[in-house]
Amino acid sequence: MSSMIEVFKTNVSDREQAGKLADRIERVLCHCCVNFDLDDCDRILRVKGITGETDICQIISVVKSFGYDAEILPDDGPFLGEDLSEEVSMELSDIHA
Repeated sequence: MSSMIEVFKTNVSDREQAGKLADRIERVLCHCCVNFDLDDCDRILRVKGITGETDICQIISVVKSFGYDAEILPDDGPFLGEDLSEEVSMELSDIHA
């Protein structure tokens, strides 16, 4: 099975706790790369390198062990399924200009 990125909605708001959580998850799942986006309204936890349901369960378990909640966000993309291909192409052309 190939690795994937999973995005979780959390109730983590403290940057120090987010750092400790990221470190713990990376120790438990040494093949994963973890980061938080606490500026997002969903206080996003993003984990790259997940290989299956066992990894997801372990991540949620670690988050809960710190007293926080985590739930997987639906895989609808950042704009709920809008077609962004033209917009992305224009942004890429701006970068390479």
